[in-house]
Amino acid sequence: MDVPELLSNILFLIGSVFFLAGTIGLLRFPDVYTRLHALAKVDNLGLGFTVLGLLIQAPGVLPALKLILIWLLALLASATANFLIAQRAFNRGIVPWDASESEK
Repeated sequence: MDVPELLSNILFLIGSVFFLAGTIGLLRFPDVYTRLHALAKVDNLGLGFTVLGLLIQAPGVLPALKLILIWLLALLASATANFLIAQRAFNRGIVPWDASESEK
């Protein structure tokens, strides 16, 4: 296995770990706002590391630019969707989880 392929596989593994952490956060966090935070931050990092791994294996500049464009569009879509979901939840009266209340 050559160095670029090894580095690419390491980046894929790191991306997979971030995706797994986002999934665990989605299942374990107590309310919609903290779940959205886990998905927005961690999944975007997972996708970023995956795209970096793919960039190493890209056959040219044009495919690499397409990968970067896809990543940027996914970041924009994720931020927009998470904002809209959080705004809808807030408008429906879902209050954010308060850690100090759960200790009482």
